[in-house]
Amino acid sequence: MKILVLALLLCTGTACAQQLKSGVFEPPRAAPEIALPASTGKPFKLTDLRGKVVVLEFGFSHCETVCPVSLAALAEARKLVGPAARDVQVLFISVDPERDTPERLRTYLAQFDPGFIGITGTPAQIAQLLKDYGIAARKHPVGGGSDYSMSHSSYLYFIDRQGRQRAMMPFGRPASEIAHDLAILLKR
Repeated sequence: MKILVLALLLCTGTACAQQLKSGVFEPPRAAPEIALPASTGKPFKLTDLRGKVVVLEFGFSHCETVCPVSLAALAEARKLVGPAARDVQVLFISVDPERDTPERLRTYLAQFDPGFIGITGTPAQIAQLLKDYGIAARKHPVGGGSDYSMSHSSYLYFIDRQGRQRAMMPFGRPASEIAHDLAILLKR
């Protein structure tokens, strides 16, 4: 009997709580506000998504490697979560505002999941948002003409229903791990 009581006491704390597979912000911190044009054609504010779990990904529509892999994993993770996915919103924030218009982002994201929302803005607005979230991004020339590509850090940021940053996950994690963390945050 004493062993059972001890086990119950230990499990009332975080010892038995499910653990996120991504890096955890402890304590959670308020997610910096995002109030920029969206691929929906309407003004967007992050605070309007309170009550949902939000996943932020920073990238650009001309990306040929990292961004499509991350977006495909996010789409698969939403499927793995099942009906609860209605309470998950994926935001794709462009690091290339010169080329990524709201219309371009809508077309690009529809290839993965039509429910994903793309966010863009002026170069100054995006630069501030990158700073707020600690994302590094830079433009670099490709070939000899005016074409360019972007290099950027690639993390998924998980924001809970209260608008707090809870975790960040580096590029390359499988959809099953993303779904695992979404399922935990959806229960909180």
